[in-house]
Amino acid sequence: MVDLSVSLCGMKMDNPIVPASGTFGFGKEFKEFYDINILGSFSFKGTTREARFGNPTPRIAECTSGMINAVGLQNPGVHHVIANELPEMKKYFRKKVIANVSGFSVEDYAYTCALLDKEEQVGILEVNVSCPNVHGGGMSFGTDPKCAAEVTKAVKAVTAKPVFIKLSPNVTDIVSIAKACEEAGADGICLINTLLGMRIDTKLRKPVIANKMGGFSGEAVFPVAVRMVYQVSKVCGIPVMGCGGVASAGDVIEMMMAGATAVQVGAANLINPYACRDIIESLPAECEKLGITKISDIIGVVN
Repeated sequence: MVDLSVSLCGMKMDNPIVPASGTFGFGKEFKEFYDINILGSFSFKGTTREARFGNPTPRIAECTSGMINAVGLQNPGVHHVIANELPEMKKYFRKKVIANVSGFSVEDYAYTCALLDKEEQVGILEVNVSCPNVHGGGMSFGTDPKCAAEVTKAVKAVTAKPVFIKLSPNVTDIVSIAKACEEAGADGICLINTLLGMRIDTKLRKPVIANKMGGFSGEAVFPVAVRMVYQVSKVCGIPVMGCGGVASAGDVIEMMMAGATAVQVGAANLINPYACRDIIESLPAECEKLGITKISDIIGVVN
C-alpha cells in the first residue's frame, strides 16, 4: 500500500493533488462528476477585493498542446465569496481549501487576505502576483523581487495562516524573486503560473483573443515548470507547490522529484473533468512501478 499523504505547512493532505485556481471554480461543477473529497485540497477561483467582470470575449483559444486564456480574474469579489461561496462549499467539501488571492495594489492584497484569513475552511492563502491577463497590478508585482517582497510582507502582517506566493514564469531569474519572497516571510512558493502567449488568426489578420495576449498553459509548459520548481526548491528552504502542464500521475511524480511538496493540476481539468480523479486513482500503481512506498520520500530527490 502506497502512502500518498503529504503535509503542506502543517496542512495534512491525503494526497498531493490540488486542482489549480481558475480551472476548478469553487468545486461546484466538478462535484457533479465525482466525490471531490478525494482531492488533497483545491485552490478556488482567484478572488479580488471587488467583483470583476473580466476581459472582453473571445478570451480563450486552443493551441497545440495547450491553450491561451485572458479571462481577466472574473470573480464575485471577496465579500460575496465569504458570504455565499464558502458556506455552500462546506456542504460538499469537508477539507481545508486554498484561497487564491489577486490584487491591483499592495493594499488590495492585504485587505482580501485579512478577510479570508478569518475563514475556518481556508487552510492556505495563495497570493497570485503572477497573472498576465490583467492590466495594472497582477504580473507586475511578480516580476520584480522588491515588489513581490512588498506584497508578501503586507500579507504576512495581517494573516496567521500559511502564505504561498504564486510566481510568474515570465522572468529571467525566478530564483531571486522566490528568495525575496522567502526573506519577506513567505511560507511557501507556488509556480508556475501561465506563460505569456499570443496566437493570430491569419485569415482575419488579428489576434485570436480580444486581449491580444494571454496566459499560455497546458502540457507544452510542463518542462518549464519542472525546471523552475527544481531551481527554486534547491535554493529556498520553504515548500513549493508545482503547477504547469501536469496531466498524469507520472507528471506528478516527476514534479515532486524536482522538489514539489504538492502538485496542482490546471488546464487538464478543462479537457477532462475527471483528470484529478484519474491521476489520484493511478498514482499508487505508478509509485509501485518505481518502488515508491511513501510519496513524501521522493520530494526533491533529484540533485
